Amino acid sequence: MSVDESQGHAHPAAQGPLDLARAQAATLQPVSVARLGGGFWGDRARLNAEVGIPSGIERLRAAGNVENLQLAAARATSGYRGDLPFLDSDVYKWLEAAAFAARHGERPDLEAFSSEVISLLAKAQEPDGYLQSYFQVKRPGERYVDLQWGHDLYCAGHLLQAAIARARVLGDETLLEIGLRFVDSIVAELGANAAREGVGGHPEIEMALVELYRLTGEARHLKLAQLLIDRRGHGLLGVGRFGSAYWQDDVPVREATTGRGHAVRQLYLLCGVVDAYLETGEESLLVAAERQWLDIVAHKTYLTGGQGARHTDESFGDAWELPSDRAYCETCAAIGSIMLSWRLLLATGKARYAELIERTLYNGFLSGASLDGEGYRYVNPLQVRHARAGVAGDQGPYFSRWFRCACCPPNVMRLLASLEHYACARRGDGLVLHQFMSGDYGDDALQIHVETGYPFEGNVHVSVAQAPSIEATITLRLPQWAEGATLRVNGEPQPLRSEDGWLTLRRVWQSGDRIEMELPLAVRLTRADSRVDAVRSAVALERGPLVYCVEEADNPGVSLDEIATVCEAAAAEHEPGLLGGITPLRVEVDVTGPAVMEPWWPYGAGASSAATAHRSLVAIPFYAWGNRTQGAMRVWMPSPAVPQAAVESTP
Repeated sequence: MSVDESQGHAHPAAQGPLDLARAQAATLQPVSVARLGGGFWGDRARLNAEVGIPSGIERLRAAGNVENLQLAAARATSGYRGDLPFLDSDVYKWLEAAAFAARHGERPDLEAFSSEVISLLAKAQEPDGYLQSYFQVKRPGERYVDLQWGHDLYCAGHLLQAAIARARVLGDETLLEIGLRFVDSIVAELGANAAREGVGGHPEIEMALVELYRLTGEARHLKLAQLLIDRRGHGLLGVGRFGSAYWQDDVPVREATTGRGHAVRQLYLLCGVVDAYLETGEESLLVAAERQWLDIVAHKTYLTGGQGARHTDESFGDAWELPSDRAYCETCAAIGSIMLSWRLLLATGKARYAELIERTLYNGFLSGASLDGEGYRYVNPLQVRHARAGVAGDQGPYFSRWFRCACCPPNVMRLLASLEHYACARRGDGLVLHQFMSGDYGDDALQIHVETGYPFEGNVHVSVAQAPSIEATITLRLPQWAEGATLRVNGEPQPLRSEDGWLTLRRVWQSGDRIEMELPLAVRLTRADSRVDAVRSAVALERGPLVYCVEEADNPGVSLDEIATVCEAAAAEHEPGLLGGITPLRVEVDVTGPAVMEPWWPYGAGASSAATAHRSLVAIPFYAWGNRTQGAMRVWMPSPAVPQAAVESTP
């Protein structure tokens, strides 16, 4: 079944993850022209296309993902590699990444592997459309039985997103045909007229179904997404090991007031909720999504933008429960947060969503990918003690090439491969530049070229490449921290009138017009709300959009666990040869030795301490730590001299 654009919602210019060309409730639209240039993010996207995604081929083979599809294609009923039911989804995320990467240049090796996998999927698919190697090989006859943990719908959602990417970018609908047949199987088993109600334990398919509707224009796909959203929160999944809140099945979506349970599940569900709002205009969906986003950001988000405090159930935890050394902050949760904030930005036009995208991109997300393009973190704590050095893998803080549960690596690949679509949006007759990434953005009428040294330099230079002959608007985001910023148009100073975080310039633009924004990058000593007990009376270092940390590799001979007081900090000279090019900070601290107490009891009153020493430390961006050695690291450092008051956090 091919997509009929005359009947559907498919937009021929759509090249990214979202197509809102005919969405009823979108305030902003993705632009049709989006190409990263050089600079910070262009370099990382290129590394992902040239190193990260190609390396995934061998790792998917070695981990057994491909072999499982081969077994399913041969109709084998034993021999499944691995113990997790969702390994097919890692392949689908890789396929999506490879499709988007095609825009960065032809890669025959990626397309050859993609074709091999799609051929296996076609052979493995059951006559009624069902497709999941785990149940076909290891548990035949049990499909759609284990909706709590089986991930049937989760895998289907990722398959659909990969199929949509291939249809949009490459014009290839082979995988789309497979995905549509899988949807037919789901409708037969769990649709409105099926014999039983059910939802998947891991939300994901909801947003994929809405995007499928946008591609095909078939209302049944949107209605199935709405049905699954409406069913959640009525206890259909039962209590399970962690309670019904774990999979957001305790409270109906429109009534939920807090972000709760498994962080990635919650974020993916809300992505689907916002997608459904964008297409239907149902206000209660947006209200619910914004309410839960605000609870998550104000009470359950780390300084890095990371989300998810608990290891046991990969959940948010309680309000203000934000331990640094035991932070989970799964890389997939950072990606889910970016995806959700992007959708809310497009739905509402509010700058706060772009603010969180930026914070999470540079810190909570990027820390999950190594500088060589081949390593990944599953968890991203804000402190690693000296005693924990050497712990890697799914639960450890150091880079690994792959994981037993390898959801994060291909998720990193697909976000970086499609990142250009997250930088700029269209509003009416104008453009909104909300992320400062060098590149070209716009539509048929108005196009801009962006050059910036961000995040280590505060210059953002926008030149008009193409303009209509009538008035149009170019809007730039003014970051909350950018006090003292300046703005010029063709060399002429402009008044800095920020409206809810936006600087709006409206005029008849001409090709060659130039906008220059300068953002001051002063070092900031940041404190947390005093209700965050884990870091009360501590400070963190920030500069521009970057959170900094001190790492053992830069500070040999200093026990980072014994830092007593941060005295001051300042930026050092930019070092292009250090960690891919960074601007380190110089931090003056007092370091106090351990208290002299009984060797068998670490508590007491009035115990004396070893002498205090004043030391000068080096701090580096949080995203860059762990790329040289496996050692200690910390973001928050004690600084008890300044009293704190309980204040409401702002995103």
